[in-house]
Amino acid sequence: MRIAIAILTSCALIALPACFAQSTSPAPAAPAAAPAPAAPTPLAMPSMSGPLQLAPPHMIENGSIAVNGILSGMGWTEGDHVAGDNSTHYDVSNAQVFVQKVNGWWQFYLQGGAYNLPAIGTPFLSTSDTVKNIYGPFPQGYLKLVKGNYDIKIGALPTLIGAEYTFSFENMNIERGLLWNQENAVNKGIQLDDTYKKLALSVSWNDGYYSNRYTWLWGSATYTFNPVHSLAFIAGGNAGAYAKNTAATPLYLNNEQIYNLIYTYTKGNWVIQPYFQLTDVPTNARIGIIQGAGTKGGAVLATYNFKRGFSLAVRPEYIKTTGSATSGAINLLYGPGSGAFGLTLTPTYHKDAFFMRGEFALVHATNMTLGDAFGPTGQSANQPRGVLETGFIF
Repeated sequence: MRIAIAILTSCALIALPACFAQSTSPAPAAPAAAPAPAAPTPLAMPSMSGPLQLAPPHMIENGSIAVNGILSGMGWTEGDHVAGDNSTHYDVSNAQVFVQKVNGWWQFYLQGGAYNLPAIGTPFLSTSDTVKNIYGPFPQGYLKLVKGNYDIKIGALPTLIGAEYTFSFENMNIERGLLWNQENAVNKGIQLDDTYKKLALSVSWNDGYYSNRYTWLWGSATYTFNPVHSLAFIAGGNAGAYAKNTAATPLYLNNEQIYNLIYTYTKGNWVIQPYFQLTDVPTNARIGIIQGAGTKGGAVLATYNFKRGFSLAVRPEYIKTTGSATSGAINLLYGPGSGAFGLTLTPTYHKDAFFMRGEFALVHATNMTLGDAFGPTGQSANQPRGVLETGFIF
């Protein structure tokens, strides 16, 4: 949600041997050599919450275009898989290239390739089906116009909502969490960003859950107290109503309102990010929402970075939905009025371009509706899952 670009330069003076002279006057000073070009540093896009980090970009077109990429695969095994799913899977998790221009008054960002969007508590969807049915082979890309601290982005944009990013390599954990399952990930539209001292503001007009209807409005305000502490408030919702229902545009979520309060602590080896989320899907019988409902949830994302490239991330979270089956409320989780607790542990090792990380996740459903939870008949309250992801960031 916050984009910062730092360009570091350094100068080196080369001393030349003293000149022989017949007179006693000192020899003239050797001219200074041209400044040595600075080594490229990792860029701000795609956004990364760690512990993985982008490599310094490969520069082309006389240093005006930056290129990065990732190639990774994953495998997982789980208990109590739902009907139609399998207990084990393996697939490509990311095969993407990022191309961007980050200088001048006009800039751009392009992201293309294959990707998977794994999330706890949801069935597996193959990478080919994810690309085909969600955001296509170019999930994000936009033009950016810059003037001082102000910029305008136009295109397929990363969402402002939530504390977790869209793609597995961007996050502390391989899979996204229960709160993320209520959020959108990519939207098409226009976004205005401005920074005034310690306050960063963003406003977006977009199509929400990739609906192609530009009726969503979002706002984000982040106050950075100091390099250690920051606090963000984000709010958005659909100002219209649309009955579209697809994998990328779920009917209920595309007609919701959503609010986040996110605190971030970054110091030494620690990154700790607790956040609270509130959503509401209003009743609208005209588009098929006979009785609306909402969710309240909270999560803590935390990473501790050890020495020699090792780290451990943990994510406890809880979410509860409103309404009940007897009132005819819509199902936003594991049945109307249900809740869920999730715990995710992700140890990571990375060295240079290589990374490997494992993950254990457990989801426990509460007040579930029989048939809407886990297992072949939807009657199990628990789903454990183990995931392994490895690859290269270049």
